[in-house]
Amino acid sequence: MSYSQWIAGEFRQGESTQRFTVISPSTGQPLGDYAHATQADVQAAIDAASQALRTWSKTSALERSTMLRRVAALMRERGEVIGTQIANELGKPLGEAQKEVVTAAEMFEWAAEEARRIYGRTIPARTAGVTQTMVLEPIGVVAAFAGWNAPAITPARKISGALAAGCTIVIKPSEETAGVALHIARAVQDAGVPDGVVNMVFGDPGEIADQLSASPQVAMVTFTGATSVGKQIGALAARTMKRATLELGGHAPVIVCDDADVDRVVRMAVATKYRNAGQVCTSPTRFLVQAGVFDAFCTRFVQAAQALKVGDPFDAATQMGPLKNLRRLQAIEQMVQDARKRGLTIATGGERIGTEGFFYQPTVIVQPSIDCEAANIEPFGPVALISPFAELDDAIAEANRLPFGLASYAFTNNLERAHRLAGEIDSGVVCINEWQASLPETPFGGHKDSGLGSEGGIEGLQEFLRVKCVRQGVSA
Repeated sequence: MSYSQWIAGEFRQGESTQRFTVISPSTGQPLGDYAHATQADVQAAIDAASQALRTWSKTSALERSTMLRRVAALMRERGEVIGTQIANELGKPLGEAQKEVVTAAEMFEWAAEEARRIYGRTIPARTAGVTQTMVLEPIGVVAAFAGWNAPAITPARKISGALAAGCTIVIKPSEETAGVALHIARAVQDAGVPDGVVNMVFGDPGEIADQLSASPQVAMVTFTGATSVGKQIGALAARTMKRATLELGGHAPVIVCDDADVDRVVRMAVATKYRNAGQVCTSPTRFLVQAGVFDAFCTRFVQAAQALKVGDPFDAATQMGPLKNLRRLQAIEQMVQDARKRGLTIATGGERIGTEGFFYQPTVIVQPSIDCEAANIEPFGPVALISPFAELDDAIAEANRLPFGLASYAFTNNLERAHRLAGEIDSGVVCINEWQASLPETPFGGHKDSGLGSEGGIEGLQEFLRVKCVRQGVSA
């Protein structure tokens, strides 16, 4: 893979002497390297987006829709190549990686459909001969930041939404999965999207964030990543009155009531928890299980976690790959060590696998103390916590205890309980008796420290639009 910046329709090398090396999480070996973007490179990307905005914002919705559909088609055609890039750079098992490419393509398809449905409205006037209309306009140049854990989905969601609305974009995907993002750039280029509409820069995250957030040419910031960083990005955007959409961290609770089918819940719970080695912002982590089924749930969950095959993402039998980098490995090791120091029960896992790459065992901590690190800090790794509860009030209180509210899950066959859980859990997404927290057509965003605004669905597209009211008389 040839790594580079992508600015004004050209793949170009950054001019900095500082270089970044992309590492395979499976082997710990380099996959390639590239020069960081300089301030001049980033400014060139901003200028290209500003120039392209003049024509792209006036391009018809039908034409924008057609181009976005072409991007989706190219991504589907190139699914095997892009999926292989994801498996190499992220370590996600190849089958899962290829499914991610399909979902990323669906982001473009959904946005293509909605580009043709950006409706205004007519408002009845108080005076004869006056018309009052509300129209929606593209907000302008968008600065976007995407993490490494969903290296195709997250950039695709931001790019497709911005372009559907008529905006142009400068996006800084993760430096650690740059190759995946560059495949999307290639698809955008080959689909005929004009030069400068989409630009990608890679380099020092803090410096790029400062420059994009401060630029008077940028109208909006959209960020996906850690809560601590997102708050800084949001503060930077506020200084220059930019709109900010922030999709931040979570610590998803899972409430399992005593009337649920334990075997069915466990089967899907383990698959969802350890998907992408737990490196998913919506990953279920705090399992709150009613006392009557707690022992059975723990036994079956631990058995299922122990049965998972961890290994090479290109092995068809592999169900969980490595953690992305040494930082994540060390963070999980620290979290598990904290549990051990507190005398907590680690029912399975808790150890690194081998010395090559960043593999870690699927881990289960039973009855964690409320003050342990894992119960308060998002693991973002293959660690599950299982705790008992007596009454539903207790489970809801624990689900809402933390300052996070991105995704949550609950399982019950009692309709009254289901309604109560849906209404009382403080979370941007509440899944009752199912596990899919985000789809292209549904709004996705967090409450509290988990973010601001929405991505996906018509709500996500509206983030890239501004409202204008036009009142017009018949003559001057």
